[in-house]
Amino acid sequence: MDLLGALGVLVRVVETGSFSAVAREREVSQAAVARQISQLEEHFGVRLLHRTTRKLSLTDDGQMLLGLARPVVDGVDGMEAALGRQRASPVGLVRVGVTVTGSRFLAQRLPSLLADHPGLKVELVVSDRFGDMIEDRLDLAMRVGEVTDASLVVRRSGTAWFVVVAAPSYIERNGRPSTPADLASHTCIVHDIGPDSNVWTFVTPDGSQQFHVSGGFLANDVGAVRVAARSGYGIALLPLFEVLDDLHSGMLVSVLSEFPAPGIPLNLVYPSRRHLAPRTRIVFEFIVEQARQIQAMLATVTDKTHTA
Repeated sequence: MDLLGALGVLVRVVETGSFSAVAREREVSQAAVARQISQLEEHFGVRLLHRTTRKLSLTDDGQMLLGLARPVVDGVDGMEAALGRQRASPVGLVRVGVTVTGSRFLAQRLPSLLADHPGLKVELVVSDRFGDMIEDRLDLAMRVGEVTDASLVVRRSGTAWFVVVAAPSYIERNGRPSTPADLASHTCIVHDIGPDSNVWTFVTPDGSQQFHVSGGFLANDVGAVRVAARSGYGIALLPLFEVLDDLHSGMLVSVLSEFPAPGIPLNLVYPSRRHLAPRTRIVFEFIVEQARQIQAMLATVTDKTHTA
């Protein structure tokens, strides 16, 4: 038995939560993955996993072995990375946690990376709410806002810019707000991703100030908020990247441009205990570079939007 290889399989089975995911990563059968786990159990003389039709869970012995195995497996990955003993083209699955807007951004760009690396697979796990990376079995994640979790390695990849928009039809019916305080008398569309979603922040001559907004329509999907805004229902605060085409076409117009919403840090993160596997590192660097390019473009658009 290849003990080190089997330990690597155990680590990935726990991280992905299934034999089938590891089998797909390694391009082997589920039976081959199960056989390596069985060989580990025979080698150590203990049961490592509870297996049911619905889920896998570690036994106490399995939990102990996992804690000992992870540093070993990560150490080997680190040595391979340091010494350059990588595959010419990385293979396997990389799970990336992204926001809805981030998924649209990456879906436009990832095909070029995948075309260059046919053995690579990328799964986007989309949510505007941020969960636990390990529990969600994520290799990488895009995070909007300051990251305070000390267990994560954080790479600043840019700034998320937001803009207040409305459809021309809404402005014709209800007028255009002149100051953020005017929003109290307007119908606003709330992107509901947390307890303070109806509190919008603006940069004013008196500094950063917060204003409560309200309306009859809320959604936890930024795309739904955008559609509602385009319909003329109300005013929305949306990521600039999400509404670029609508602003260019005139479907939406910027309002309160002299009171910009402050930019929010955009980060790419991964668990600090983990050396990046070759497949993960190439996706990581690709996202960082794509973010750099889009940031340069958005900076120009932001200047125009805030001076419109």
